[in-house]
Amino acid sequence: MTEIITISTNQRNALYDIGPEVNKIVKNSGVENGLVCVFARGATAAIMIQENWDDSVQTDVVNLLAKLIPPGVWEHDRQDNNGDSHLKSGLVSPSETIPLINGKLALSTWQNIFFCEFDGPRKRREIAVTVIEG
Repeated sequence: MTEIITISTNQRNALYDIGPEVNKIVKNSGVENGLVCVFARGATAAIMIQENWDDSVQTDVVNLLAKLIPPGVWEHDRQDNNGDSHLKSGLVSPSETIPLINGKLALSTWQNIFFCEFDGPRKRREIAVTVIEG
């Protein structure tokens, strides 16, 4: 089964915790064991599993990517001024697959699922969540 999570973003670059929404979809699926694929629909966004306890980790991710891939220096910027957004998305990856064990995502205490916005703010971003029984 696949469901779509819809969120809005309020910053150009930020990580948004979507763990609660993914957990709700998993619970509603009734699947006990299998895989959960979380996929960002968009060429300037990504999905990342990262620490959820301390917001400084998410800030550090955004700051690192800004240093590695600065805005305004890429060929694609001549098109729509978001070359860095596309590169960040490709580097991080548009999806993550998480094992599902006994009805629970097999994440550790400190892990959660984040939607990575690299070209915001956006009124509508979509994340496809697919639960596969296995």
